[in-house]
Amino acid sequence: MDILTRNCVKIIGNGKQPIMFAHGFGCNQNMWRFITPAFQEKFQIILFDYVGAGNSDIHAYTTEKYKTLQGYAQDVLDIIEALHLQQLIFVGHSISSMIGMLASIERPDVFKKMVMIGPSPCYLNDSMYQGGFEKSDIAELLDMMEMNFAGWASYMAPIVMNAPEQPKLSQDLEQMFVSVNPRIAREFAEVTFFSDCRADLAKTSIPTLIMQCSEDSIVPIEVGQYLHEHLANSTLCLMEAKGHYPHISHPKESIQHMLEFLGEGC
Repeated sequence: MDILTRNCVKIIGNGKQPIMFAHGFGCNQNMWRFITPAFQEKFQIILFDYVGAGNSDIHAYTTEKYKTLQGYAQDVLDIIEALHLQQLIFVGHSISSMIGMLASIERPDVFKKMVMIGPSPCYLNDSMYQGGFEKSDIAELLDMMEMNFAGWASYMAPIVMNAPEQPKLSQDLEQMFVSVNPRIAREFAEVTFFSDCRADLAKTSIPTLIMQCSEDSIVPIEVGQYLHEHLANSTLCLMEAKGHYPHISHPKESIQHMLEFLGEGC
């Protein structure tokens, strides 16, 4: 199977420095549309859809492979190998931050820097950790997805976008949600919200920017602080932006923090 077709890989930009943008749960590569123009002149931009999302080959999806984050990390590694990428800058949104980290642990030799937007190593609360959700919260979310997928998308989009002054952004996100196969979306949600990557944080020391929004219904500020404390060589950026999608709702601020972290010449 052709990897680039499987994951609908697109390469744009005039530069030589490769930068890969990885979308989060329920989305596709179109979520980077407000970000990529700022990188096109100096970077080689790699965009893709995880199997089951966007214009990927849905026939390549198997529950067996994608029942853990490692299956998604393998997609990233497959693309890296197919394109012979080196010194890669990886930008991951939400759960893709952990997917990218797992891929970098597998192949630290090809990763140069990482940018994590709204990342979380674990979404569930326990006695020593505040992830933001109880198991019952996740169970209700999964049940809602199963019983009324369109209703779930309509309910969730404005909450997680948190940009009431820009209603079209929530509408676009809702459309992105409902474009995903409901069974695959629910399985990805289950993998996402029950994942726990806390033990993996000590396995990487790649320079990492953690972009934490000031009010995020998915990721509490404590999670960003936890990541910063447990990720060696990390920088924590507390953004003015609210919501879980700052690269969509606040692209200028997002771009500014990313470029500052990457520096001149990257």
